[in-house]
Amino acid sequence: MKSADVRRKFIEFYTSRGHAEVPSAPLVPEGDSSSLFISSGMQPLVPFLLGARHPSGDKLVNSQKCIRVQDIEEVGDNRHTTFFEMLGNWSLGDYFKEKQLPWIWEFLTKELNLDPKKLFVSVFEGTKDVSRDEESVEIWKRLGVPDERIFFYGVKKNWWSRSGEPAGMPPGEPGGPDSEVFYDFGVELGLHERSNDRARPCHPNCDCGRFMEIANSVFMQYQKQADGSLKELTQKNVDFGGGLERLVAATQSKSDIFDTDLFTEIIKAIEVHSSASYGRDEHKSAIRVIADHLKAATFLMADGVIPSNKTQGYILRRLLRRSAVKMHRLRGGLTPMSFQAICDVVLRTYDGVYFDRSRSHQLVDSIIEEEMDRFGRSLDRGLKEFDKAKEEQLNALFAFNLFQTHGFPFEITEELFKQKDRSLDKEEFNRIYRKHQNLSRTSAAGMFKGGLADQSEKTTKLHTAHHILLAALQKIIDPSIKQRGSNITAERLRMDFNYAKKLTPEELTAVEKLVNEKIQENLPVMRVEMPREEAEKLGAQMEFGHKYPERVSVYFVGPEKNFFSAEFCGGPHISDTGSLGTFHILKEESAGAGVRRIYAELNK
Repeated sequence: MKSADVRRKFIEFYTSRGHAEVPSAPLVPEGDSSSLFISSGMQPLVPFLLGARHPSGDKLVNSQKCIRVQDIEEVGDNRHTTFFEMLGNWSLGDYFKEKQLPWIWEFLTKELNLDPKKLFVSVFEGTKDVSRDEESVEIWKRLGVPDERIFFYGVKKNWWSRSGEPAGMPPGEPGGPDSEVFYDFGVELGLHERSNDRARPCHPNCDCGRFMEIANSVFMQYQKQADGSLKELTQKNVDFGGGLERLVAATQSKSDIFDTDLFTEIIKAIEVHSSASYGRDEHKSAIRVIADHLKAATFLMADGVIPSNKTQGYILRRLLRRSAVKMHRLRGGLTPMSFQAICDVVLRTYDGVYFDRSRSHQLVDSIIEEEMDRFGRSLDRGLKEFDKAKEEQLNALFAFNLFQTHGFPFEITEELFKQKDRSLDKEEFNRIYRKHQNLSRTSAAGMFKGGLADQSEKTTKLHTAHHILLAALQKIIDPSIKQRGSNITAERLRMDFNYAKKLTPEELTAVEKLVNEKIQENLPVMRVEMPREEAEKLGAQMEFGHKYPERVSVYFVGPEKNFFSAEFCGGPHISDTGSLGTFHILKEESAGAGVRRIYAELNK
């Protein structure tokens, strides 16, 4: 059974049982910087799990693209990935254990035709505050699961919340016991005997690889209170998650998820461009890292993330550069073209599922070309410098110089140190880094929030023009354009925005014309305070990756009910557009991979 069939069957199974299919959320949470990425299917649904009404109803299903950055260092074995798809179904106060467990058992054994004898289950063993989950045990037994395939675990394994165990949950967070299903690849493979756990008895949660968790039904029935206690929710919910990669591994009887059809074409492309072979044990780990990291990077780039040295952009850069080091070691060199070819296989694999390859291809290509061009030139020099370094030179200062001179992230250098059986002092590295930052920081003194160099009348006018320009770019060029940076002085404005191609003279003229039309219409500019959720529903633009409070300030250009522009913004702005003068674009240029930059001015 192909991976596309597993995804389709899951969605159809639950939609036929009254669930509404909801689209996958973007990888970067919108208006929420509490986490860098969406890492579970339930993350975008937290308000509804706490009682808010979902517009699609109280029974939902979807396939959510996810990235889990804490697994970066684990990638290289047969089952860890940073990017994964989470198949999920939810009951928002409708049904509970009595329907969820029989349904998921039916899906696994009837729709996917998995052998029931290869399925083991786990159940919450209970604590002094929460009783043992006997209800789930009885349901599993009625479904035919014998006692010897039912295992009990505590809060470390069979309790789920975004923050982990109950003790780590902040007040207000929902959580509850879960019941997992594991697929047994069989004792005959000898996976346990060859693992580091061979001295201990094997069980479903053993790390030897014999068992793989393929389904997890979380019963969201508690909410953490301010006094540390757990209170039962009035609305009890089901939050199910099943990693597609793992479900496919089970249906295709592959204990290595990289042997499934979700990775085979990607790995073939890596083999072609590296002359390495996945069949050789010494190449396996590096090829897995490249396959996973370039898949994750492709999804991030297609979602508008640009390589940088902070937040989501830093993770993207780290994924690309870690892949580059692995590829360089495999083939003795690196070309952007090889990465472009591998990323294109990812685009083709998921074309029509999560993105349109024809729209994403050029953006991904341009980012790869610029990022790998920049890093590729220094990678060779940096690796040569590392390889010839004497043992006594391998310290935090050496690592910082690799970072400063050649762009090697700390984590990559740390891996290189481990290959030479050396440890790297992260605290000392950070101390050197902070000292360097302090020396460099004076040039930024006096800069106002939002990119304004001051708050003079000229700068304020250009700030308002900046808002109109962004809206014009979205209407003339591409509605998915977002601001990626800005700088405004009394003389001119500068805007960085995501777009893969150079704007044509005709496009620039059209944008300039639309901005001037809105100036001539003498539109009102109004500041309105409102709930963040309401502003998001209106389509107000927000700064990429920025965290906003529950109530926000929104500036409207044009009437609030029929606005031309709306942005989350603290100001300052003028009161109407008629006093701006004439808007003129000075130049348009590249500001990095997948990012364009416009300079513009206002004349009387």
